[in-house]
Amino acid sequence: MRILLSNDDGFNAPGMETLRRIAAELSDDIYVVAPEKEQSGASRSLTLHDPIRINKYGEKEYSVEGTPTDCVMMAMNYLFKDKRPDLVLSGVNRGGNLGEDVLYSGTVAAASEGCLLGVRSIALSQCVAPDGATFHWDTAEALAPEIIRKLLDFEWGPDVLINLNFPAKPKVQVKGIDVTKQGKRDLSNLSIDDRVDARGREYFWLGYRPSFGEPPKGSDLVSVASGGGEVTSLKLNLTKVALADKIKKAFA
Repeated sequence: MRILLSNDDGFNAPGMETLRRIAAELSDDIYVVAPEKEQSGASRSLTLHDPIRINKYGEKEYSVEGTPTDCVMMAMNYLFKDKRPDLVLSGVNRGGNLGEDVLYSGTVAAASEGCLLGVRSIALSQCVAPDGATFHWDTAEALAPEIIRKLLDFEWGPDVLINLNFPAKPKVQVKGIDVTKQGKRDLSNLSIDDRVDARGREYFWLGYRPSFGEPPKGSDLVSVASGGGEVTSLKLNLTKVALADKIKKAFA
Protein backbone atom coordinates (compact mmCIF):
# COMPACT_ATOMS: atom_id res chain seq x y z
CA MET A 1 0.00 0.00 0.00
CA ARG A 2 1.40 3.36 -1.06
CA ILE A 3 0.71 6.15 1.43
CA LEU A 4 1.01 9.88 0.80
CA LEU A 5 1.66 12.07 3.85
CA SER A 6 0.88 15.77 4.03
CA ASN A 7 -0.13 18.37 6.63
CA ASP A 8 -0.63 22.09 7.20
CA ASP A 9 1.94 22.64 9.98
CA GLY A 10 4.85 22.36 7.56
CA PHE A 11 7.38 19.83 6.32
CA ASN A 12 9.47 19.94 9.51
CA ALA A 13 6.61 20.01 12.01
CA PRO A 14 6.75 17.57 14.95
CA GLY A 15 3.38 16.16 13.92
CA MET A 16 4.86 15.08 10.59
CA GLU A 17 7.47 13.03 12.43
CA THR A 18 4.65 11.39 14.35
CA LEU A 19 2.76 10.76 11.11
CA ARG A 20 5.81 9.13 9.56
CA ARG A 21 5.94 6.66 12.45
CA ILE A 22 2.21 5.98 12.19
CA ALA A 23 2.48 5.32 8.46
CA ALA A 24 5.48 3.03 9.01
CA GLU A 25 3.20 0.74 11.04
CA LEU A 26 0.99 0.37 7.97
CA SER A 27 3.36 0.27 4.99
CA ASP A 28 6.95 0.66 3.84
CA ASP A 29 5.91 2.56 0.70
CA ILE A 30 5.60 6.09 2.09
CA TYR A 31 5.87 9.47 0.36
CA VAL A 32 5.83 12.95 1.89
CA VAL A 33 4.63 16.10 0.13
CA ALA A 34 4.03 18.85 2.68
CA PRO A 35 4.06 22.67 2.76
CA GLU A 36 7.47 24.31 3.08
CA LYS A 37 6.13 26.46 5.93
CA GLU A 38 3.09 26.48 8.17
CA GLN A 39 -0.27 26.86 6.44
CA SER A 40 -2.66 26.52 9.37
CA GLY A 41 -6.08 27.96 8.59
CA ALA A 42 -5.44 27.83 4.84
CA SER A 43 -8.50 25.66 4.36
CA ARG A 44 -8.83 24.48 0.74
CA SER A 45 -7.14 27.50 -0.82
CA LEU A 46 -5.06 27.16 -3.99
CA THR A 47 -2.02 29.15 -5.10
CA LEU A 48 -3.24 30.77 -8.31
CA HIS A 49 -1.42 34.12 -8.46
CA ASP A 50 2.13 33.06 -7.57
CA PRO A 51 4.42 30.32 -8.88
CA ILE A 52 4.56 27.03 -7.00
CA ARG A 53 8.05 25.77 -6.22
CA ILE A 54 8.96 22.25 -5.11
CA ASN A 55 11.96 21.36 -2.95
CA LYS A 56 13.23 17.79 -3.15
CA TYR A 57 14.71 16.12 -0.07
CA GLY A 58 14.97 12.62 -1.48
CA GLU A 59 13.23 10.23 -3.85
CA LYS A 60 10.19 10.11 -1.60
CA GLU A 61 10.14 13.46 0.21
CA TYR A 62 9.24 16.91 -1.10
CA SER A 63 8.12 20.25 0.26
CA VAL A 64 5.91 22.64 -1.68
CA GLU A 65 5.93 26.41 -1.41
CA GLY A 66 2.16 26.54 -1.29
CA THR A 67 -0.94 25.34 0.52
CA PRO A 68 -1.90 21.84 1.70
CA THR A 69 -4.24 21.55 -1.28
CA ASP A 70 -1.37 22.52 -3.59
CA CYS A 71 0.71 19.75 -2.05
CA VAL A 72 -1.80 16.98 -2.70
CA MET A 73 -2.58 18.28 -6.19
CA MET A 74 1.12 18.34 -7.11
CA ALA A 75 1.67 14.91 -5.62
CA MET A 76 -1.23 13.33 -7.49
CA ASN A 77 -0.99 15.14 -10.80
CA TYR A 78 2.75 15.67 -11.19
CA LEU A 79 5.13 13.97 -8.79
CA PHE A 80 3.43 10.55 -8.62
CA LYS A 81 0.91 10.71 -11.45
CA ASP A 82 2.07 7.35 -12.83
CA LYS A 83 1.34 5.56 -9.57
CA ARG A 84 -1.02 7.37 -7.27
CA PRO A 85 -1.20 6.53 -3.56
CA ASP A 86 -3.74 4.15 -2.09
CA LEU A 87 -4.16 6.27 1.03
CA VAL A 88 -3.64 9.90 2.01
CA LEU A 89 -2.84 10.71 5.65
CA SER A 90 -2.80 14.37 6.67
CA GLY A 91 -1.39 15.59 10.01
CA VAL A 92 -0.75 14.94 12.73
CA ASN A 93 -2.05 18.45 13.33
CA ARG A 94 -0.79 20.49 16.26
CA GLY A 95 -4.17 21.00 17.92
CA GLY A 96 -7.61 19.53 17.41
CA ASN A 97 -9.77 19.93 14.33
CA LEU A 98 -13.23 19.76 15.83
CA GLY A 99 -16.59 21.28 15.02
CA GLU A 100 -16.30 24.25 12.67
CA ASP A 101 -12.50 23.80 12.57
CA VAL A 102 -12.93 21.36 9.70
CA LEU A 103 -14.06 24.25 7.49
CA TYR A 104 -10.86 26.25 8.13
CA SER A 105 -8.33 23.48 8.59
CA GLY A 106 -5.51 22.94 6.13
CA THR A 107 -5.08 19.46 7.60
CA VAL A 108 -8.63 18.51 6.68
CA ALA A 109 -8.16 20.30 3.34
CA ALA A 110 -5.27 18.04 2.32
CA ALA A 111 -7.40 15.00 3.10
CA SER A 112 -10.33 16.57 1.25
CA GLU A 113 -8.22 17.01 -1.88
CA GLY A 114 -7.12 13.40 -1.74
CA CYS A 115 -10.76 12.39 -1.42
CA LEU A 116 -11.76 14.56 -4.39
CA LEU A 117 -9.07 12.88 -6.46
CA GLY A 118 -10.43 9.43 -5.65
CA VAL A 119 -8.11 8.29 -2.88
CA ARG A 120 -9.26 7.32 0.60
CA SER A 121 -8.05 10.04 2.93
CA ILE A 122 -7.78 10.58 6.67
CA ALA A 123 -7.01 13.73 8.67
CA LEU A 124 -5.37 13.28 12.08
CA SER A 125 -5.08 15.84 14.88
CA GLN A 126 -3.62 15.82 18.38
CA CYS A 127 -5.42 18.14 20.80
CA VAL A 128 -3.37 20.48 22.98
CA ALA A 129 -3.41 20.44 26.78
CA PRO A 130 -4.99 23.35 28.70
CA ASP A 131 -1.57 24.97 29.15
CA GLY A 132 -1.51 25.54 25.38
CA ALA A 133 1.93 23.97 25.03
CA THR A 134 1.78 20.27 25.92
CA PHE A 135 1.15 17.78 23.14
CA HIS A 136 0.93 14.05 23.81
CA TRP A 137 2.18 12.99 20.39
CA ASP A 138 2.60 9.46 21.73
CA THR A 139 -1.19 9.24 22.09
CA ALA A 140 -1.81 9.71 18.37
CA GLU A 141 1.15 7.49 17.51
CA ALA A 142 -0.08 4.66 19.71
CA LEU A 143 -3.76 4.73 18.76
CA ALA A 144 -3.85 5.77 15.10
CA PRO A 145 -2.45 2.66 13.34
CA GLU A 146 -5.10 0.28 14.66
CA ILE A 147 -7.90 2.78 14.02
CA ILE A 148 -6.72 3.23 10.44
CA ARG A 149 -6.51 -0.53 9.90
CA LYS A 150 -10.10 -0.92 11.04
CA LEU A 151 -11.27 1.92 8.80
CA LEU A 152 -9.60 0.41 5.76
CA ASP A 153 -11.48 -2.87 6.22
CA PHE A 154 -14.64 -1.48 4.59
CA GLU A 155 -15.72 0.97 1.91
CA TRP A 156 -16.69 4.51 2.91
CA GLY A 157 -18.66 5.51 -0.15
CA PRO A 158 -17.96 8.38 -2.57
CA ASP A 159 -16.81 11.85 -1.47
CA VAL A 160 -16.18 10.76 2.13
CA LEU A 161 -13.10 11.37 4.25
CA ILE A 162 -12.35 10.52 7.86
CA ASN A 163 -11.39 13.00 10.58
CA LEU A 164 -9.58 11.67 13.68
CA ASN A 165 -8.90 13.64 16.85
CA PHE A 166 -6.92 12.44 19.86
CA PRO A 167 -7.45 13.96 23.31
CA ALA A 168 -4.84 15.98 25.18
CA LYS A 169 -4.02 13.10 27.49
CA PRO A 170 -1.35 10.41 27.80
CA LYS A 171 -2.35 7.30 25.90
CA VAL A 172 -3.03 5.31 29.09
CA GLN A 173 -5.69 7.86 30.10
CA VAL A 174 -7.67 7.82 26.85
CA LYS A 175 -11.26 6.72 27.48
CA GLY A 176 -11.85 4.79 24.29
CA ILE A 177 -12.60 5.91 20.74
CA ASP A 178 -16.03 7.36 19.93
CA VAL A 179 -17.74 7.53 16.56
CA THR A 180 -19.14 11.06 16.48
CA LYS A 181 -20.74 13.77 14.40
CA GLN A 182 -19.38 17.26 13.72
CA GLY A 183 -20.20 19.70 16.51
CA LYS A 184 -20.24 23.48 16.72
CA ARG A 185 -18.80 25.87 19.29
CA ASP A 186 -20.12 29.22 20.47
CA LEU A 187 -18.44 31.72 18.13
CA SER A 188 -19.87 34.83 19.76
CA ASN A 189 -16.61 35.86 21.42
CA LEU A 190 -14.55 36.13 18.24
CA SER A 191 -12.53 39.36 18.58
CA ILE A 192 -10.74 41.70 16.19
CA ASP A 193 -7.97 43.73 17.83
CA ASP A 194 -7.41 47.08 16.10
CA ARG A 195 -3.78 48.26 16.42
CA VAL A 196 -1.33 50.80 14.95
CA ASP A 197 2.22 49.88 13.89
CA ALA A 198 5.44 51.92 14.37
CA ARG A 199 4.82 53.79 11.12
CA GLY A 200 1.31 54.82 12.09
CA ARG A 201 -0.45 52.32 9.83
CA GLU A 202 -3.52 50.55 11.16
CA TYR A 203 -3.51 46.76 11.31
CA PHE A 204 -5.67 44.07 12.87
CA TRP A 205 -5.06 40.95 14.94
CA LEU A 206 -7.72 38.28 14.80
CA GLY A 207 -8.47 36.68 18.17
CA TYR A 208 -10.06 33.31 17.52
CA ARG A 209 -11.00 31.90 20.91
CA PRO A 210 -14.46 30.37 20.57
CA SER A 211 -15.96 29.03 23.79
CA PHE A 212 -17.05 25.43 24.16
CA GLY A 213 -20.73 26.34 24.48
CA GLU A 214 -23.17 23.42 24.74
CA PRO A 215 -22.46 21.11 21.80
CA PRO A 216 -24.92 18.26 21.27
CA LYS A 217 -24.35 14.86 22.82
CA GLY A 218 -22.46 12.57 20.48
CA SER A 219 -20.48 15.37 18.86
CA ASP A 220 -16.72 15.42 18.36
CA LEU A 221 -16.34 18.29 20.85
CA VAL A 222 -18.01 16.36 23.67
CA SER A 223 -16.01 13.21 23.00
CA VAL A 224 -12.60 14.86 23.15
CA ALA A 225 -13.53 17.05 26.14
CA SER A 226 -14.49 13.85 27.97
CA GLY A 227 -11.06 12.33 27.38
CA GLY A 228 -11.81 10.09 24.44
CA GLY A 229 -10.54 9.93 20.90
CA GLU A 230 -13.02 10.47 18.10
CA VAL A 231 -13.71 9.37 14.54
CA THR A 232 -15.95 11.50 12.32
CA SER A 233 -16.89 10.77 8.72
CA LEU A 234 -17.15 13.94 6.61
CA LYS A 235 -18.94 14.21 3.28
CA LEU A 236 -17.68 16.68 0.69
CA ASN A 237 -20.95 17.07 -1.19
CA LEU A 238 -22.58 19.93 0.73
CA THR A 239 -25.98 19.77 -0.98
CA LYS A 240 -28.92 19.85 1.44
CA VAL A 241 -31.18 17.59 -0.59
CA ALA A 242 -34.36 18.18 1.42
CA LEU A 243 -34.05 21.94 1.07
CA ALA A 244 -33.22 21.63 -2.63
CA ASP A 245 -36.56 19.89 -3.14
CA LYS A 246 -38.37 22.76 -1.39
CA ILE A 247 -36.53 25.30 -3.55
CA LYS A 248 -37.58 23.41 -6.68
CA LYS A 249 -41.21 23.66 -5.62
CA ALA A 250 -40.82 27.38 -4.91
CA PHE A 251 -39.48 27.98 -8.45
CA ALA A 252 -41.78 25.55 -10.22
